[in-house]
Amino acid sequence: MARATLVPRIRPACPADLVVIVEFNRRLALETEAKVLEPATLEAGVAIALADPDRLRYWVAEVPGEAQPVGQAAITREWSDWRNGWIWWLQSVYVAGPFRGRGIFRALYRQIHTEARALPDVTGLRLYVEDANEPARGTYQALGMKPGGYSVYEDLWIPGRG
Repeated sequence: MARATLVPRIRPACPADLVVIVEFNRRLALETEAKVLEPATLEAGVAIALADPDRLRYWVAEVPGEAQPVGQAAITREWSDWRNGWIWWLQSVYVAGPFRGRGIFRALYRQIHTEARALPDVTGLRLYVEDANEPARGTYQALGMKPGGYSVYEDLWIPGRG
C-alpha cells in the first residue's frame, strides 16, 4: 500500500532547529556512508551555519501534527566563472524514515529551485550522491536532475588533527 503524499511547510531553518539538524546530519552520515561523526564538531558546524546562512543555508520541512521538522536540505554556493553566476550545491539532504517517499524532499527541492530561479545570478543546482545510493539517484532523476558527468575527488582533513 502506497503511503499518502504529504504537503509540508518549507521554511528557512533557524537556530531553534539546531538539535534536529544535528541529529539528521548524524543519521545521514551513518546511513549513507557508515560514518560516525564527532558530535561536538558536528554541533559546532551546524551552529555556525545557522548563524551565517551565507556560509551554508538550511531549509526544513514541517508537517502538521509533528513537533519538529521531518526533513532538511541545505545549499552551499560555488562561483562559476564559466557561467558568470552561482551554482547552488544541495547537501545535507535528509528525510526522517517514516516520511520518506511521501513528497517531503520533492517539496524541499521545489522551494530551493524556485528561490534559485528567482535570483538572476544563480545559474543552476548541483549535488553529489554516493554511487551506491540508488534510491537517492532515482529520486533526483525523477525531479529532472541528470548526472553531471563528473566524479568527485577530495582531500579532506579536520582542523587540529594530523
